[in-house]
Amino acid sequence: MPVPAEFGGKFAVRVSSRGRPRVRDAVTEERVISLLFDTDIEEWRRGWSRTVGTSPGREAIISANDSTRGADATTQVVPDRRLAYTLLGSNADVEQIIEAVAGHLGDDCEFGLTVLIDDVAPLLVGAGREAVEALVDGLAETLDGCRGSVVVGCSLTESTAASVAALFDPRTDVDQIDHPVAVELAALRRDDPTTFGYVRRHWWEAQAAIEGCERNYPQAKQAHTGLSDPETTPRTLGMTLSGLATLGVLETWGETVGPTRYDLTAYDPGRMWAVGATLAADRTDGEPTND
Repeated sequence: MPVPAEFGGKFAVRVSSRGRPRVRDAVTEERVISLLFDTDIEEWRRGWSRTVGTSPGREAIISANDSTRGADATTQVVPDRRLAYTLLGSNADVEQIIEAVAGHLGDDCEFGLTVLIDDVAPLLVGAGREAVEALVDGLAETLDGCRGSVVVGCSLTESTAASVAALFDPRTDVDQIDHPVAVELAALRRDDPTTFGYVRRHWWEAQAAIEGCERNYPQAKQAHTGLSDPETTPRTLGMTLSGLATLGVLETWGETVGPTRYDLTAYDPGRMWAVGATLAADRTDGEPTND
């Protein structure tokens, strides 16, 4: 999902298929606005000591989850803890949430801050993809001119995978992902570095070839014909598709003699997205692949 141009700060998505995303890592600003869809306030506050060892200098928390169901929209300030919090409840719409963020922002936007979203998945499931898009757009508009960052956490489950893949570009939006496919990618890198290299370089084009192919069981050269101005050749696309089959993104079709055919009826777009996001977020080779 392209971040609106008016947002001049840093935007990052942290995804996890194994528990809550780690959105607090590398928070450097003393001022934090935390937007909670899946965590109650006390649990969230205790989490600071477990994850980073200390709480931010100033924190405003907006609770929009079931732990405040039925609560009237209200804001409380706890001066000795340098904390303010607003209770909205899980029925709050995006406009109310954005208004609450703006209320905590005040008039000192020139100072740095970080906006953390614990897990946008409940909003995604409950209100749909458009609501998440509206939230990100609204935050960008509200934070126009501010120095800082927005970190969006999102749980990746069977019910959210398709929407997450449609919302967030794995090449540019995701800077951290916790998914089991990372182990399989590491094994492919270790056991077959040549094929891994093709997957790393050409996964995005392979995805386009798969999703644009009208055949259910194409050869690599047949899938390649649908690409516009490709970087791959039929051979290198075939090597990439072979690696993706090893990773469980699609399957090969065994009932053939001659060139390998790929079973696109078994294609898993959510897993394809996870492969791409994991590769894009991996900087272990020294290449900043999604800056």
